[in-house]
Amino acid sequence: MGAVPLVMISRWMKTILVLLAAFLATFWEAAFNGIRHWLGAQIDLLPALMVYASLCTGIVTVSLLAVLGGLWFDTLSANPLGVSIFPLFAVGMLIFLTRDLILKEQTFAQLALGLAGSLFAPVCVLLFLLTTGHEPLFGWGTLWQLLVMGLGGALATPVIFEVFGWLERTLDHQGPSEPSFRPDREIRRGR
Repeated sequence: MGAVPLVMISRWMKTILVLLAAFLATFWEAAFNGIRHWLGAQIDLLPALMVYASLCTGIVTVSLLAVLGGLWFDTLSANPLGVSIFPLFAVGMLIFLTRDLILKEQTFAQLALGLAGSLFAPVCVLLFLLTTGHEPLFGWGTLWQLLVMGLGGALATPVIFEVFGWLERTLDHQGPSEPSFRPDREIRRGR
């Protein structure tokens, strides 16, 4: 059995960590209502995770995060099952297709993409619910909830980048260090 390249382990490890973070974020949002009671709205971390996944991982991770994250979120919310998958996937694909043009290391870019993704996903879900005959609670309070969700997602995105950067530095295999001398140098000996 041949050796598995370290790059593949790193990609799969990153995918597993992103999905684990989505799982924990989804259940944290459902289990702890402190932010919801304090601000009047719950911050959704899945669009912020999708921004990270679409900028730093592959299309497989983006797709898995959209499907599994959307199903986990819909399972624990009042949404019909599966309604959150397409908005998350749309956020991920829009960023993934243009990620070569985005300065992902810049905090401002992370904030802007987190805000856009955190606003796009719930608005898209709301439009799906309204067009499919469901009657979601909709009023002036919805604007406050969208504002809190957008700003919360915008602030969470750089934090997610920092946490995953730290995890990557901690768990990633560092190759052998380069020697301090050049192998082609000449050593002169004698008097």
